[in-house]
Amino acid sequence: MQTRKFNDHCNQLHDESVNNRRRFLKAGISACALLALPLAVPLAHANILQPAERKLAFLNLHTGERIQSVYWAENQYIPEALQAIRNVLRDHRTGDLHTMDTELFNLLHLLQSKMNSNQEFHVISAYRSPKTNAMLAGRSGGVAKQSLHTQGKAIDIRLPGHKLSDLRAAALALKTGGVGYYPKSDFIHMDTGSTRFWGG
Repeated sequence: MQTRKFNDHCNQLHDESVNNRRRFLKAGISACALLALPLAVPLAHANILQPAERKLAFLNLHTGERIQSVYWAENQYIPEALQAIRNVLRDHRTGDLHTMDTELFNLLHLLQSKMNSNQEFHVISAYRSPKTNAMLAGRSGGVAKQSLHTQGKAIDIRLPGHKLSDLRAAALALKTGGVGYYPKSDFIHMDTGSTRFWGG
């Protein structure tokens, strides 16, 4: 009789152990599914959050030329738009053209979104030929001899209707590229070089 009770007790413990393992496995599977959710959700919404197109507007303060153009759509850059923007952002002193870094345009697009603005950027300086840059560097110690302007990777701008300090703060919040602050001349510098900032 005692042997039978002992065997029944062992069987009960075995059944409880099996059930516990099953509950543990189910909980583990559920936990894995929950851990996967934070990664899956942003990926699923990536296309929804991504704008269908990117556009920019510029006014070259030296030539009076302006342009408003969609430069990226359907997941690709639009060569004709990039060419038209490049023309407006040319070296106004020499007329020289240079390919502009598309990442610079993307930075400006993000900056405009942060400022919640659809105003055109006023351009003080974009592309500079080596000749122009050497001339400016000779006049001022504030002009880098190896300026990113000569590579089409920098631009000096202001945004009408917005304080320059707010524009600078928004540019710094992007945490990428160079941001220079020139309140006396009323513009900020942005480039696609290493992350850094100066001026105040």
